[in-house]
Amino acid sequence: MSDSLCASTAYRAMTRLFVIATAWLCLLLPHVAQAEDDFLPPEKAFKFAARMIDPGTAEITFTIADGYYMYRERFAFSATGAQLGTPVIPDGKIKFDETFQKDVETYRKAVAITLPVTAASSFSLKVMSQGCADQGLCYAPMESVATLSPGGGGLLSAIRGGQEQAAISIAGAPPAFQPDGETGRIEAALQSGNLLGILPLFLLLGLGLSFTPCVLPMVPILSSIIIGDGGQVSRGRGLALSVAYSLGMALIYTAMGIAAGLAGEGLAAALQNPWVLGAFALLIAVLSLSMFDVYQLQVPAAIQQRLSAASGKQVSGRFLGVFSMGAISALIVGPCVAAPLAGALLYISQTRNVVIGGSALFAMAIGMSVPLLLVGLSAGTLLPRAGAWMQSVKLFFGILMLAMALWIIAPVTPGWVPMLGWAMLGIGYGIYLLRAARHGWRAKLLALVFAGLGLVQLVGVATGGRDALAPLAHLDGEARHTKFVRVTSLADLDAEIAKAGGKTVMLDFYADWCVSCKEMEKLTFSDPRIQARFSEMLLLQADVTANNEDDRRLLKRFNLFGPPAIIFFDKQGREISGGRVIGYQNADKFLDVLEKAGKL
Repeated sequence: MSDSLCASTAYRAMTRLFVIATAWLCLLLPHVAQAEDDFLPPEKAFKFAARMIDPGTAEITFTIADGYYMYRERFAFSATGAQLGTPVIPDGKIKFDETFQKDVETYRKAVAITLPVTAASSFSLKVMSQGCADQGLCYAPMESVATLSPGGGGLLSAIRGGQEQAAISIAGAPPAFQPDGETGRIEAALQSGNLLGILPLFLLLGLGLSFTPCVLPMVPILSSIIIGDGGQVSRGRGLALSVAYSLGMALIYTAMGIAAGLAGEGLAAALQNPWVLGAFALLIAVLSLSMFDVYQLQVPAAIQQRLSAASGKQVSGRFLGVFSMGAISALIVGPCVAAPLAGALLYISQTRNVVIGGSALFAMAIGMSVPLLLVGLSAGTLLPRAGAWMQSVKLFFGILMLAMALWIIAPVTPGWVPMLGWAMLGIGYGIYLLRAARHGWRAKLLALVFAGLGLVQLVGVATGGRDALAPLAHLDGEARHTKFVRVTSLADLDAEIAKAGGKTVMLDFYADWCVSCKEMEKLTFSDPRIQARFSEMLLLQADVTANNEDDRRLLKRFNLFGPPAIIFFDKQGREISGGRVIGYQNADKFLDVLEKAGKL
């Protein structure tokens, strides 16, 4: 098949893929539009907070969402362990209410109420309130509870419809320092609603994410697909295969992001279990066998003749398979949460605006696809087209795919399993290269490098090492390990913060399948400067690997969609505003965050 005919066939295949993707999005959009019309839950429509502004006065505030209002006459206050005076409620706006058929006094945007209090120690304050939406929904009366103390400390819990929410520190105004510049730009861009500013920013952020360990594994997968396509891989066909793979990755990434934002939780984490990861690793391993000529990945001859008669159908089917592989890779290979992804998901969950949030996610996914597109574009020039060299390249990518299969199942297997597998691959491939390299010192040097890397893994596993990324680290007597106090539920978290003893508290969200979490542990937390700062703090860690109900509640309490994420609490147990760390940070950058948090 000539390059022009191949390019024409590839173009028709990509056009069909685009039509399928557009139809899929059209099916999704009615559900998206319907989700935008949903009413906010009461805790988001009327955000409750309480604090002691002095030993004898409490302040109760409600932040009211746009399109909602609250009734003055529905406020009521009671306390256990304290005596309350007459509340000072500001004047509201008079309106005729269709629900009650009378003039009522209402509040919009926000309302702050001061309440005289006489108490010798901590007490429980109960606030009754009620509000409605402009579109006609009137919420049931709501009960909000705060545990306060004359000295300013306290915990807040909101009881909505009989379901008690998690306790949140509300002692006084929360301390703050300026958030990371990237985080600030993300929030400002999304809140502006200007797509001309949002799309280029998220495109660049996605390009940056493309070089992280959560995305890089997609490169060898795509490279193997292109190599496995056959000896004659033109530049046009390589690019078309890359576009198919990238389009599948970008669309699924966007769709899952929108769904996660609307549902308020990370859905990709649900796929990080032994059965799903094992099935995908097995698929990669089976595909790798075609690189060793164990079988030929092609349609049976009888069917192939019929498909060839119908112009382009065989190629179209090939592109659909690559498209599906990209979609699966997005779910399995890259579940870690970075700052841009967290910002977009939070924006969708709070505003229900999937047009802006979804566009940002799609632009980010396209940015993440740039290296993939370059791999396809270079296929016609950088990869040999035929001959013995082509066979060597296929074998190399076969080894790479087997290594990828081991990397995928590493989070759900004992540490020695991937180490032993990589040892066998490295030593075996090194021996093959030595035997095949009849002349040329470069080939022999490469063979020794692979054999040496495999030998290091073998020595590591034989001496008790269980970390493939640092197979000999256990032999270093000075190896630094960060000791965390594990919290498994909201109750554990509140109890540990309450007994912090005046220390700054750091809460780290971790999962075994989170590559960036392990980067933070090995490259950032191990830094001596970081360890010195850690000695002054209470270190808590929430392991959300299992993604069970308690894990989801912990994440939802802080509006998080998955790890890695780090949250700081000041010496009074209040979260430090602007101090969150989402995604990987190097030691220098993280040290600056620790220093700021330690001063509050």
